[in-house]
Amino acid sequence: TSGFLRVPYTTCRSLVPPNDDTPFSPKVFDENGTDVTPQPLYRPDPAAVPPRQSKILMAQDVSGATFSDFFSSAFHTTYASFGGPFTRSLFESSIVSKSSQSTMESLNEEIEEPSSKREGIISLSDVQVRREEVKEPTTEDVLNKKVDIHLTETETLCLLDIPATSVSVESEEAEIVKQRNAAYTELCKNRMGNDKYVERAMQTFNGAPKAKEVQTKSITKVDAGKQTTNWDIYDTLSGTGVEGVVREPPETEESNLLDIMSNHIEDAPAPEVILYSEKFQQDLLVMEKVVLQNIFQPKLAAYRQLPILKDPDSTQKPKDTGKTEKQIQKTEDIPSSPALEPLWSFTCELTVGRNVSSMTWNKMNPDLLAVGYGHFDFEDQKSGLVCCWSLKNLKWPDRIFHCESAVTALDFSGHNGCLLAVGMHNGSIATYNVQSKEKTPITDSSEYPHKHTGPVWQVKWVSQERAHSEEEKGEALVSVSADGRICKWVLKKDLDCVDLMKLKRTKSERTRRQLGERERRSELVIWREVPGLCFDFHPEDSNIYLTGTEEGFIHKCSCSYNEQYLETYKEHKGPVYQITWSPFSPDVFLSCSSDWTIQLWRQDLLEPVLVFTSPCMAVFDVAWSPKWATVFGVVTEKRLEIWDLGASILDPTIVQDARPGVKLTSLQFASESDCILLGDSDGQVGVYQLNLNLGEGTQIKMHCSILLFN
Repeated sequence: TSGFLRVPYTTCRSLVPPNDDTPFSPKVFDENGTDVTPQPLYRPDPAAVPPRQSKILMAQDVSGATFSDFFSSAFHTTYASFGGPFTRSLFESSIVSKSSQSTMESLNEEIEEPSSKREGIISLSDVQVRREEVKEPTTEDVLNKKVDIHLTETETLCLLDIPATSVSVESEEAEIVKQRNAAYTELCKNRMGNDKYVERAMQTFNGAPKAKEVQTKSITKVDAGKQTTNWDIYDTLSGTGVEGVVREPPETEESNLLDIMSNHIEDAPAPEVILYSEKFQQDLLVMEKVVLQNIFQPKLAAYRQLPILKDPDSTQKPKDTGKTEKQIQKTEDIPSSPALEPLWSFTCELTVGRNVSSMTWNKMNPDLLAVGYGHFDFEDQKSGLVCCWSLKNLKWPDRIFHCESAVTALDFSGHNGCLLAVGMHNGSIATYNVQSKEKTPITDSSEYPHKHTGPVWQVKWVSQERAHSEEEKGEALVSVSADGRICKWVLKKDLDCVDLMKLKRTKSERTRRQLGERERRSELVIWREVPGLCFDFHPEDSNIYLTGTEEGFIHKCSCSYNEQYLETYKEHKGPVYQITWSPFSPDVFLSCSSDWTIQLWRQDLLEPVLVFTSPCMAVFDVAWSPKWATVFGVVTEKRLEIWDLGASILDPTIVQDARPGVKLTSLQFASESDCILLGDSDGQVGVYQLNLNLGEGTQIKMHCSILLFN
């Protein structure tokens, strides 16, 4: 409610002539015409000083008011003067703060002034009336009279003025405001102890109380108990990660039987919530790896060359051979013949029936193997598959990537171990992040206008430390394709391609004599560029690389020259499928071809140092052993051959035949153990342990033998 005194304004006509100074006084007459007008109880002395008007009730607020409104306001003013300052403050405090914004000093003056000054009732003669203005008649002279009009700027009209209720402590007015606030606080304290304060009691009506009875069922109480284990407490404190599985215990041990039954139903979580929760899936993955590690512990120990742990829960007793410890020690010291011992196979439901096209180890995590699956034949093309196998789980791959085309090549990055480059049969190259669970590639060259138009037979990450500019330094992806191009891909926002070399067809003199003039012309038009099948960069100079072609030639190229070859090795009579530099001698490399031969080369000689022949079968893959300098492996369609140059240069040391009805496709040596991996056409990657019993001087023998071949 507002404390303003609202006085309506009215217009009344004056009944007294203008020159009459007597105040207006209404007269009351009876039936006989006698003046019976009531006389006022108090008649002010005309010579006395008029009473001081309150600042709370301003003159402009009562001008033009009616008689009844003015009398009502006068009555309230008189009542407030007799009630004391506290009674008047209840009615007039809001007027002071909202209408006139009077200062604290003016409020104190009104409280301290004697009540005798305002005891008189305002007489009716003080009522101000508004006289009606009389318009002058408009004549022609008045209209023709010249009037000067002066235009001046009007005063600024403030439509809305909200004074601030707070002042900054750092301002100049802060001390004044603090003093006024302190004075107001002191004034409020003094009012509470003032003798003029009047206490008034009020009577309220309380309804008569009524007692009512309600009939309910009897409450059945049941004592409930629960048993928990240490694991339950641990899981509750650590959090299971499944919403709705763990519920807070009830506040009291005693509860309603119906509540117990409902809580028991609610406590049972839905099986789908548990099975599909991320925490449960992670726990299952860990437990699966733990179980498989226990099952394959003897195999993994042989792979790591660690002792085999005995199962303490095994019920089988070791067989008594009747030999003493010395006899067993002598038997172990006798060197055994070279052999391959099968350990396990990387295979699952997704890989059955797929051809293993390529394999590569992660350069930062030697326990992670990436395997590509895809057929080489153009007519037998299916969707490709890439599986990342880990030694912690031998039965199911950690990462699975599905590709639109058959996978023909792949390689892990040496600088960023999570990047995997994949080459496909349709000419596309994609890179995947094996650290992420996303199945889509990071980059894909399928929409690139200068992508390969033929199958990509090999991809490899190459470190370019000897680049000419800082932008070219780093790691680049190099690929070779059947379209005759060797391309360098730079991974920035997307894959960007630069041609390192376009492989031009080179025919020997013998072939040129056999071809007629017409055949040679047509061949130059159709077969202008020869398909590339493989390449390998020099282990010490990343600017030099070797590439094998379909016509059987090996070209030595440089990244600085893309128009011509540095050298050409022409001893193979068929397509060269693989080239690999020796990890121990930077001048020696191996090559294999479909002409049934494996050739050992020195880069400064144009003829092979040694030629190894396979029995009437094309050689698909060849690889050096990372541990022994004289050992390399060869894969043909029907068997695996392990050659040891320190033992023999005529026959392989170990021969492992393929399973019936299965073709061998690729091989890979393990980087951290004496094992070799063998891929086949049925989707299996077999892991075998090599038992060669080679001495420590093998590398010296290798270098000596190469020097003797000069």
